[in-house]
Amino acid sequence: MTSPPPDEADWLRVEEPSAPAGVRRRVTALAERLGFDAERLGQVQLAATEAATNLVKHAERGEMLVRIVRDGDRAEVEIVCLDRGPGIADVPLSLLDGFSTAGSLGVGLGAIGRLADRSGLYSHPGGGTVLFARFRQPGSPAGDPPFAGLTRPIDGERECGDAYAVRVFGRAVHALLCDGLGHGPLAARASAEAVRAVRELTAPIRPRDLLDLVHRRLTATRGGAVAVATVDLDDRTVRFAGIGNVAGWIVAPGGRQGLVSTPGIAGERSRTVREYEYELPAGASVVLHSDGLTDRWDLSDRPGVLGRDPLLLAGVLIRDAGTRHDDRAVLVVGPGDRP
Repeated sequence: MTSPPPDEADWLRVEEPSAPAGVRRRVTALAERLGFDAERLGQVQLAATEAATNLVKHAERGEMLVRIVRDGDRAEVEIVCLDRGPGIADVPLSLLDGFSTAGSLGVGLGAIGRLADRSGLYSHPGGGTVLFARFRQPGSPAGDPPFAGLTRPIDGERECGDAYAVRVFGRAVHALLCDGLGHGPLAARASAEAVRAVRELTAPIRPRDLLDLVHRRLTATRGGAVAVATVDLDDRTVRFAGIGNVAGWIVAPGGRQGLVSTPGIAGERSRTVREYEYELPAGASVVLHSDGLTDRWDLSDRPGVLGRDPLLLAGVLIRDAGTRHDDRAVLVVGPGDRP
């Protein structure tokens, strides 16, 4: 799995009554690209419109990501909703048909969950809401991998200079996040080279060896900061190597542990890179993020998000920690709440 190209992902502001129509048009174009039939297309349109309408009615600073997610031979249309509104006091109650705080029929959230192949919602009173829904391409195999990522370009740019890639061999997840130097097309080119190195892997590789491979490939670009983690979900270990200021964390119920990177810029000049091994506690996730997110985030005021679907944690982080005027990327690897 890799971060989507610019023509397969759009961040949309959803604050005005006219916004749901724009969301509907964009999700229609992506679903048609994946060959959804008329019935399934109508269901995707309904779910996206309901989600956008909820943002307009209830949210503050509501926004939606509409994108195609490709993972091997599986492809999905995915919507991700973020807001800084009042949150939902009782999430299970809000999913029941007939429940409403705005005098409507109260069928929105429940309908989204029924129509989607997979959905999730995290909300906390006073802390806003994160919602996602996935719709599989016709003929795509079912599956919910234990990882998820989000990227967002700096305002005014179409291409994001940050990118991620994930490969799975057995129960070992190889995860890479690259922050191309600067932003815009040249930064995106550097990140694309790093992603291409992961896509071309045919066998497991140590993080330091993959990082060395990426370093050599980035010499023809402006370079960037790169972090590579191998998360073994059976042995409960994390092996990590990094160059530059891509942050790496092991986040457990009792707190978080930083992962050590080598200062510098990948692709700039040869340097010795060390690889470190860490224990992965039960219930923990591994988080990689670019410096478009501050590293001062704290999940202590977001109870219950850890251990849920990795996309919910990624959504919380890119919303709450993404305060810097820069490209943003976050990648989460963790078992999540598989059905």
